[in-house]
Order: sequence, then structure tokens, then C-alpha cells
Amino acid sequence: MTTAAAPDAQRGDDRDGRPGDGRPGEDEAGLRAALSGLTTRGRSFLAAGVAAGICAYVLGQGDLLRVGLLLAVLPLICVGVLHRTRYRVAGSRRLSPQRVPVGSEARVHLRMDNVSKLPTGLLMLQDHVPYMLGPRPRFVLDRVEAGGRREVSYRVRSDLRGRFPLGPLQLRLNDPFGMCELTRSFSAYDTLTVIPRTEPLPPVKLTGEAAGYGDGSLRSLALAGDDDIIPRAYRHGDDLRRVHWRSTARYGELMVRREEQPQRARCTVLLDTRAIGYQGAGPDSAFEWAVSGAASVLVHMLERGFSVRLLTDTGTAVPGEGAEGFAGTSQDAAEAAGLMMDTLAVVDHSDGAGLSRAYDVLRGGNEGLLVAFVGDLDDEQAALAARMRQRGGAAVAFVLDSGSWLTGGAVSGTVEERLRQLREAGWTALAVPPGARLAELWQRAGGLRAESASGETYGGWS
Repeated sequence: MTTAAAPDAQRGDDRDGRPGDGRPGEDEAGLRAALSGLTTRGRSFLAAGVAAGICAYVLGQGDLLRVGLLLAVLPLICVGVLHRTRYRVAGSRRLSPQRVPVGSEARVHLRMDNVSKLPTGLLMLQDHVPYMLGPRPRFVLDRVEAGGRREVSYRVRSDLRGRFPLGPLQLRLNDPFGMCELTRSFSAYDTLTVIPRTEPLPPVKLTGEAAGYGDGSLRSLALAGDDDIIPRAYRHGDDLRRVHWRSTARYGELMVRREEQPQRARCTVLLDTRAIGYQGAGPDSAFEWAVSGAASVLVHMLERGFSVRLLTDTGTAVPGEGAEGFAGTSQDAAEAAGLMMDTLAVVDHSDGAGLSRAYDVLRGGNEGLLVAFVGDLDDEQAALAARMRQRGGAAVAFVLDSGSWLTGGAVSGTVEERLRQLREAGWTALAVPPGARLAELWQRAGGLRAESASGETYGGWS
């Protein structure tokens, strides 16, 4: 929630809502702004008064001159009254919630407080929102008593993911006759984050013998002796009695002991964002399906106790902290989930350098279960993707044929060849036809992996 004070209507103020200090120059600027705020009605009255005055002078009609003076003076009086009005209002905006999936609605609550000792006149409230979120909301607030409050709300919805600024909030002041209108802006902004839509996935099991597999529960290893201690950097709030001085001297920064080292089953979600790998754009494109699929897998695996990281073809890993980019404790996982979803909300096509940077991150192994969402692959990229699967580790690939997503046809023979190449390398690879549901493909991947691993007795994931 953000709060800001609107400018004093008497003074010349900037867009940030900071009142002036009453100097003559600022007062003159405020008067010029008030004159420029004459409405069509006010300008018409002023023009009619001037015309009537000229006609009265030429024709020698005293009554017409009095009428002309009345018409000309009335809008100027309204400008002066509105310019000299002394009251201040404070406004706040609250989003509920601040992060919503694609296609869901968020409600924006606006609150206006009259913090002056005088009642306000008629106020027009307007909030600036991007056109993707809907029409610009406008509200008319009747007289607000001194110390009074008014609350209004509106809804926003987007079919596109992203981060959208809301604000600034604008306040329009009108005189009772509608001759003059002044606009003042608040300084506060808010940001609405629209994350990809996620799909609930069924519990399935993949077998594999990569380290760290199991049912996803935490296991603690008792550390015996100084040699088994794995130090980490000091964090605010750590007990100083846990400082490991030998490691502190070695690394040149304050290090603390880890009394127990939790091991969580790991999962790496690889998202291919190469522009060359996807054709088409929009909410129903292959690339948006891949982003939504990656978000669904991230949420599914986090709910089952896995330590998850998001990896893109650029080699960027999210959350990027903890051991090798994975979230550590349950609290870290909750924070990492929000960070990964925020990343997916704004992820876009990469420069198309290929999957080599992601391969460099994965070649060290110990990434746990690998789930990849990839677009069109040529021979070189397909061979590189095949080598990403580490020996003994479970790996699932969802390959999108973006050409078929444009035409609505069947999966091409080229994609079938890529699937065969990945399967020979040990991947559980599936083609993603247009409009496919990830839950069905997820279930099918579990069945295929179970068939290929029949007779093995390793732990799986669910």
C-alpha cells in the first residue's frame, strides 16, 4: 500500500505532490495554471463577455455592458476562488493481491482522506493504468468533510503476463459552476505482477539414481568433528557463538558453522527462451505454453518438498542463492517460489546464442531431476540438449513444435527425429502438440519413465 499527499490547491506544486513554499514566483505559476484550467464553459463565458462588452461600447448600450461584465468576470472569479482554495487531501492505493495469474482479477482499493480543516468541493479521481489492464478508472467524490474519508475500488485483469505500473493517481478540482478545472497528481506508484497461469499436476513417479532423490523429505546429517563442518557466510541474526574462526581467516569474511546440513531432493527446470526456437506470439503461442508449463512444474515440485531452481538457456539460475542456486530451507523455498514466478512474469526471448550456456551450468551434475521445456532444435542444439542429461539422473523433456502451433497441424517429422535423439541419450522426451494439457503429458511422462526403468528399485519423485 502506498500513501501520498496531494498538493495544496492554492500553490504551484509539481507532479510529485510536494507543496510549494508560497513564494511569489510559485504563486504566479499557480495562477497561470489555474487560468489554463478554464473549461470550455468558462472560456465561452469569457469570450461572450468580451464580445458583449465590445458591442456595448460600439452601440452605446449600458445594460449590455453590464451583462458582458458579468459574463467575463464570473469565470475569472471561479479561477480565483479555486486558486485560493486551501485544503489538502491524502490518498493511498492498495492492491489485493499484488501478484495474480494470467486471466485473474485483482482489486485496487483507493482511499482519500481530507487532512485539512475545510470541507472539499466536488472531486474527480482518476488512476492511470496500462491499457492491457482495462479502461482508465474515474470516480466522482462528493463533498468530503474536514477529516473525512472516501474509499472506492476497481478491478484490473490482464491476459498477458508482466509487471504493470499503476499510477500516478490524479485529482481534479472543479468550481461549483464548472468554469475551471485543476488537475493535481500524487507521486506514489504501485506495481501489479501478472504471473503465468499454472496447472495442477498429478502425482507421478520417475526413477533414477541421482544423488538427493527420494520422497523429497529433509534428511539431516550429524556432523562429527571440525573437519566435517561446512561453513557458510554470516547472515544477520546468526549466533556469534557459531562463528568458525578457521574458515573466517581462510576466506577473509565472517563464516559460521552449519550444525546440520539438510539434504533435499533437487529439481532443475530448464526453460528454453531462444527467439529462433519459437514461432508466433500472443497468449496462445508455443512460447507462452512453455513459460506456463515451467511455472506449473516449479509449483508442483515445491509443493512436494523439492529444492527447485529455474534455469534458462542464457545460463541464468533463479533463485541464484544457496548451494548451486537451489533454495535451502523451507523459508528460502517460499521466497524462491515468489522470485521464480516474478522472473517468469517478465521472461522474454533471449539473444538466440543457443543452449551452450545452460549446458555449462548443468555439466557439473548434481542438478537432480531435470525437466526441460524446449522449442525447435536444429542438429547442433539437439545434440547439446542430449548431453545435458547426466548419467543416472532422471530427465524429462517437453519439445514444442512451434510450426504446428501456428498451423494447427500434426507434429512434424523433424520433431520426431529430435525426440528419438533425446530418448537415445536417456531422456523421457515428449512432443507437445497444439493446445495440449500439461497434466496429461505429465502423467504420460511418468508412465514412460516407469516402463523404461522397470526392474529398478531406486527412489522416485512424486
